[in-house]
Amino acid sequence: MNPKHLIITKGMVLVGALILGACAHKPQQVQPSTDKVSELSISRDGAARGSTELPNVELTKQILYEILLGDIAVQRGRSDIGVQAYLDIAKSTRDPRLAAHAARLSFEARQIDKAMEAFKLWQELDPKSMQAKQGMATILLSGGLLEEARAGLVALLASATDAESRGNIFLQAYPVMARHSDKAAVYALVRDLVQPYPELAEAQWALAEAADAAGKNEVALQAAHQARILRPEWDSATILEAQLLLRNKPDQAVALVKKYLTDYPDSRDVRLFNARLLTGQKQYEAARKEFQLLLEVFPNSLDLSFAVALLSLEMGELDRAEQELNQILASSKKEPDRVYYYLAQINDTRRQNEEALKNYRKVQEGEYVFPANLRIAVLLARLGKLDDARNHLHTMLAEDNQQRVQVVLVESQLLREAKQLNSTYQVLVQGLKKHPDHPDLLYDAGMVSNQLGKRDVFEQMMRKLIQINPQNAQAYNALGYDMLDRNERVQEGMALVERAYALAPDDAAITDSMGWGFYRMGDLVKSVTFLRRAYSANPDPEIAAHLGEVLWVQGHRDEAANILRQAIKDHPDNAVLVGVVKKFLPE
Repeated sequence: MNPKHLIITKGMVLVGALILGACAHKPQQVQPSTDKVSELSISRDGAARGSTELPNVELTKQILYEILLGDIAVQRGRSDIGVQAYLDIAKSTRDPRLAAHAARLSFEARQIDKAMEAFKLWQELDPKSMQAKQGMATILLSGGLLEEARAGLVALLASATDAESRGNIFLQAYPVMARHSDKAAVYALVRDLVQPYPELAEAQWALAEAADAAGKNEVALQAAHQARILRPEWDSATILEAQLLLRNKPDQAVALVKKYLTDYPDSRDVRLFNARLLTGQKQYEAARKEFQLLLEVFPNSLDLSFAVALLSLEMGELDRAEQELNQILASSKKEPDRVYYYLAQINDTRRQNEEALKNYRKVQEGEYVFPANLRIAVLLARLGKLDDARNHLHTMLAEDNQQRVQVVLVESQLLREAKQLNSTYQVLVQGLKKHPDHPDLLYDAGMVSNQLGKRDVFEQMMRKLIQINPQNAQAYNALGYDMLDRNERVQEGMALVERAYALAPDDAAITDSMGWGFYRMGDLVKSVTFLRRAYSANPDPEIAAHLGEVLWVQGHRDEAANILRQAIKDHPDNAVLVGVVKKFLPE
């Protein structure tokens, strides 16, 4: 959804209109009319015609001089002088039009103290003006003065003459309140404001938003549901309820949106929400259909066209994705770099290395330049041009430390794949000199050091990584598994692996380590239980080797042989697997 904002500008006459602020679930179809909110006709000088009797003040030379002085000061960027001039004139003439103008100028200039003074004067001179009340409420809320704004908001809501005007006040007021850091206080205020208007959908919407921000999930869901019941055609209420349902009841969220689109098929906002919802649920084909329906309504939308193409790519329909991307390239001159990047991705997937290089090199601007250049290096190495790949990486322009680390990691990976472990280690060590506490560099450098027999360095790096980030499950697992694999310090190694498992119980590699640890400790039953779970989640060759060995030792030799034979067929070059097969299946 694209949030709509009611913004105070120099061209606007409504001085006190509440500004729509940024809000996660902003209503899309409700754009309050200033006439409906205020029930007044506003003149160009900022005061309301017919709202109050205007003073009979003669336009003297002094007054005209002060007005001109104020205007000239504002035009020359001295808003402080201009505001003070108009405020002084308003005080002396008691004219609400001048008070309104002073209020507008001070609000635009963010002179909060002067704005409060001007709006207060305006309310005093024109007590029936809803714009003045709205403006004062805006100032107080923008300044975080929630309790100070309470009375004005209560009066403003009470003075609204119909439900639509009152609803618009809630829609405009809540986003301003939402900027306050004390979400509990915002919720308390909104809850009290809503209480007299239980049948007002917009009030329930504001309550749902405030409750959600304050962590009161059940209240938020109930209020959002009530808002939708009160206004079943309101797309924003449906989207809000669906977003809240997604957290714990995703199936209900999907069903709710589907039902809404059946009843209101022309709702573009809900259809877009549904397309994104389905994408998040990995229902890619259904999501693509939704994006295509939207594309029929907005045929020139580049984002929608990309969404369709990328879903085709996600679904593995490379030919279709390529066709859709080429159509974008032919129909629009905007963002060609993004098109070339994804065309290169398709070539990359197909192992069309030269064609992929050509398209990656066409990416010259924007966010895709850096990842395109990383892939160029990978492809050069794949083509046997490792020196060219490294030179390319060394000439890349990185914007920040994160990108600089990525370059180091890619170079080290290319060297590791080329089995140049010493060079890999040197690249990582050089990277650590510039970024000594980076977790990825520490982990990779530690793992390579272990491969090179530098066990003290490996343990030092893993322990430093754990010290930097005590929640790093991979560091605990790497250190603990190394001890278990070497059958040394088994109790300590098992304790480390158990810590890793507590942090990441769904990680197949860590589950495998648990199984291997129980094997080292002689508990074959628990060992097989963990290894089966790991192998079911990820039939990795090393997990297969562990499971095969433990099953063999346990006496289930036929099952062990079947697992090992299938694994070696799929992964004939895996050193760990080859060793276990030779040990138990020498034939």
